[in-house]
Amino acid sequence: MTSVDVSLPASQARGRYRLVIFDWDGTLMDSEHRIVACMQAAARDVGWRELEHEAVRDIIGLGLPEAIAKLCPGMPAAQAELMRQHYSRHFVAAEQTPLSFFEGVEEGIRRLRCNPALRLAVATGKSRRGLKRVFEATGAGGWFHASRTADETLSKPHPRMLQELLAETGVAADEALMVGDSAYDMEMARALGMDRLAVTYGVHAAERLALSRPVFSAGNFSELIEWLHS
Repeated sequence: MTSVDVSLPASQARGRYRLVIFDWDGTLMDSEHRIVACMQAAARDVGWRELEHEAVRDIIGLGLPEAIAKLCPGMPAAQAELMRQHYSRHFVAAEQTPLSFFEGVEEGIRRLRCNPALRLAVATGKSRRGLKRVFEATGAGGWFHASRTADETLSKPHPRMLQELLAETGVAADEALMVGDSAYDMEMARALGMDRLAVTYGVHAAERLALSRPVFSAGNFSELIEWLHS
């Protein structure tokens, strides 16, 4: 399948989609600094070297085991599992202070939900337990028709979570759009020939996202909503 050309008018492009799939961290929710701080704390807890902010920022979007493996090459399995446990503990404790959605997300999702023919889903590197907590804390669970987390399928950039969402919603890949802020989001959609929309306010630079040939790049959430649903 050939992706929508970047020059195609939004009115033609958005009519193609029956399903829009969103990444969570860095796309809908502004969680970068919390993720970085909790990962750095977990590394200290297990006696690993200090992790640079940019290095941790780069792995946001991966499943937690995959993120630790990339951040800490050569770490023994038992130490990596202990680090995973410490990260989860730090993150749960930090959730006592709620995180915020990026500006425009709540209103934008409401606008999309006004279209009864459009389904919405989440594909995230979070665990199911973590996504359930944030759904309950924000009331956002009711926004989406389906969701997949990294611990119940394969981590990004493998496309399996998208394949499962397509199967669950009964939508073909050429009728779906992946929205994300990382190259992992873009590449898992590209592997299926699925259109992808990059948001450039998250963890990966616009130049890196452009390598995956997104159909559109949005500098803020309102821009992507205008492109999708005016």
